[in-house]
Amino acid sequence: MHASEFFDALWQQYIQVTPQAKRIQNLFKSHGEEVLNDHVAFRTFANSPICLANLEPQLMAMGYQAYGAFRFENKHLVARCYKHPEHEALPKIFLSELLVDELPEDCQNIIQTLIEQIPEDCVQSPAIFCSGILWRPISSADYQTLTQHSEYAAWLATMGLQANHFTVSINLLDTFTSIEQVNQLLLDEGYRLNDVGGLVKGSPAVYLEQSSTMADKIEYQFGDGKSSTIPSCFYEFARRHPTADGTLFDSFIEGNADKIFDSTNSN
Repeated sequence: MHASEFFDALWQQYIQVTPQAKRIQNLFKSHGEEVLNDHVAFRTFANSPICLANLEPQLMAMGYQAYGAFRFENKHLVARCYKHPEHEALPKIFLSELLVDELPEDCQNIIQTLIEQIPEDCVQSPAIFCSGILWRPISSADYQTLTQHSEYAAWLATMGLQANHFTVSINLLDTFTSIEQVNQLLLDEGYRLNDVGGLVKGSPAVYLEQSSTMADKIEYQFGDGKSSTIPSCFYEFARRHPTADGTLFDSFIEGNADKIFDSTNSN
């Protein structure tokens, strides 16, 4: 699969559960902007057929290279980031995985029943990143248990392997050149932004500023027949700053990302 086809497929799937993203993209276009993506992010389970180590070769098959590793102690996650060295215009990719064995035993048991349903040979092409849930829908009670201990786990159990968010590159906008301008545009239009740690995560001093909407909501049918409104995906905005050598910072900041994860919180 060519990278452009990969991102087109991801975007079409993403806007089905994140209609705000399409509306926001059209909002920017109405101001004469061309919207280009900084990065796309995914979530997955460690020690599973779709673990990071199994998924990574599919990114490399499209020409991507890994260039950073991260650890999120409080959220029980590790992550890697990837970029395409030959096509800088292609979005970077941020792939995180949940360290299931660090969660309480009841959560581990719930997640293990999901992992056991994933076909061992399911990772055959980059299309796996559009696969969604590879297990039967969980019960509403199990969802509530996961939510109490890990919003990340609850999201992944219900949404599966798909783009968790796309990210607008503020650097490539012409009119809205600061993250504050972008945030104000969205607030004026009535969008709810993630305010954990403030609307802006990061600063020019760490070479990266990020903000995001709170996730859209979808009606979800649980395995026990109950339904509820749950978070789907969100839209992010990133402004990168030059480092000491004059090149734009191209990695990620753990402190920023830790707060961006909260964009799918259910409250």
